[in-house]
Amino acid sequence: MQFTLGDMWHNMGLFAKLIVAAMAVMSVASLLVTGERLLVYLKSKRDSVRFATKLAPILGEGNLEAAAEVKAGTDSGHLGRVLAAGLQAYKVAPQDDPDFTFESVSRALERQAQREVANLKRGQGLLATVSSTAPFVGLLGTVMGIVNSFQMMAASGSGGLGTVSAGIAEALVTTAFGLLVAIPAVMAYNYLNTWVDASALDISESSNELLDLVSRQLRHPGARGRGPNVIRSGIVDKGGPGVAPKATGSF
Repeated sequence: MQFTLGDMWHNMGLFAKLIVAAMAVMSVASLLVTGERLLVYLKSKRDSVRFATKLAPILGEGNLEAAAEVKAGTDSGHLGRVLAAGLQAYKVAPQDDPDFTFESVSRALERQAQREVANLKRGQGLLATVSSTAPFVGLLGTVMGIVNSFQMMAASGSGGLGTVSAGIAEALVTTAFGLLVAIPAVMAYNYLNTWVDASALDISESSNELLDLVSRQLRHPGARGRGPNVIRSGIVDKGGPGVAPKATGSF
């Protein structure tokens, strides 16, 4: 037997082949999820910047009524959908009850933020499962390969490395496959999880700044031009007096 992948595959037992096939499926699934999530994140970031560019000048003037009229469809990004939910709650809430209006906006922002974070985390469970179980699946193949090696030794009635080398090689191959599947899955999970955490922080900061603006408007109805840099930390950066807010693109 030559120790090449093809020769080892042909000499593997049924159990070892099933282990390798299972890990191949896990690897393909993790790669598909990683690619899909990257595309979703890039699109959501781009759409959020586009929506922020449209909304930032209006909120910079403190005009919540006009901001609530800005349409936020499916292409407004995760941050845009959260802010739009809060603005719609402000639009339909009774203006004669400031406390109720403020609470309505706060609850709407929180609910939508939870939905967006949950949507961004979709697929991470599979990556976590693959990264944590693939080494153990490979280890299972390793254990069974070593068992087969000792069975071959007992059946032949002789010892020595030559008798058990094929079984040991088969066992080590399954371990290597387990590591090759787990390592990229761990890296992808950590990267995507960091991105989601950063996005959740931007959503929280932007929601709080919108609530500050809502509070000012409720205390001073009709006040304009005194609003804070709403969504400043997430997507806008006000350049100074007389300079319109602009999107920064930091998420």
